[in-house]
Amino acid sequence: MTAPLEIPQGDPALPGFGLRAWRSLRKDWPALLSIVLLVLLALAAILAPLLAPHPPLATYPDGLQANGAPVGPGGDFPLGADPNGRDVLSRLLYGARVSLVIGILANGLATVMGVLVGLVAGYLGGWTETVLMRITDVIMSFPILLFCIALIAVTGPSAKNVVFVIALIYWTALARIVRSLVLSLKEREFVVAARTLGLSHWRIMRKHLFPHLVPTIIVYATLGVASSILIEASLSFLGVGVPVPDPSWGQMIEQGKDYFQIAPWLLFAPGVCLILTVLAFNLAGDWLRDLLDPTAPERR
Repeated sequence: MTAPLEIPQGDPALPGFGLRAWRSLRKDWPALLSIVLLVLLALAAILAPLLAPHPPLATYPDGLQANGAPVGPGGDFPLGADPNGRDVLSRLLYGARVSLVIGILANGLATVMGVLVGLVAGYLGGWTETVLMRITDVIMSFPILLFCIALIAVTGPSAKNVVFVIALIYWTALARIVRSLVLSLKEREFVVAARTLGLSHWRIMRKHLFPHLVPTIIVYATLGVASSILIEASLSFLGVGVPVPDPSWGQMIEQGKDYFQIAPWLLFAPGVCLILTVLAFNLAGDWLRDLLDPTAPERR
């Protein structure tokens, strides 16, 4: 008599991804705090119309002192007012929308471009790889900030143009990373077997190669949001990013530097927000990198 077929139930020593992530977060307080901060930042940006005490573009005479200087924090202006009599807290909340939307959209487009170029170049090889990688090298040879300024000068300052310019610059590093991974993966047995079965190149890249790239893509995309936010803030600081009077943290820092001695909150408020946001994305990216590492102890 044949023995009944036993269905494998999996190794109980290997917890699911959600449980493993929670266990990892409990041991990594900086990562946990960074994720909490990002969630709060996202909620503040989404709920900005409800949380902001004033419209971000509205000017108020009582936001200025008799000598024309902005009033300090307190009363109707929890973080003070700017030199135009606008509420700083309201502009910070709406500026968070600008930073997050531009950072996520720009980095999302850059991630898609980088993955496509790296995947096609690494898998097809030959003249396709040569052309794509030489284009990548040319773009990477330009100073990032100067190249962005030049492109914005041609296309004109707007949030949409900032997104496309950042995406056009930031896809190159991921393309090289993906290409190097694909070069090693395409010689593995499962890819050779798929080619032997006559599967199309597109199907092999989509079904057999791309899933192995997902952990690397997630980590790079998380870290890339921080870089995109910094570039947007730099462009707005230089006056070629989000056009005035729309609120932007970089634009607020540029305005605050001229009033540092009499109104330091104009510089500190957006500066602290920018630093904490970038730091939170970097810490979250580092945590994801460790969590998705196949050699991590909990996954052995």
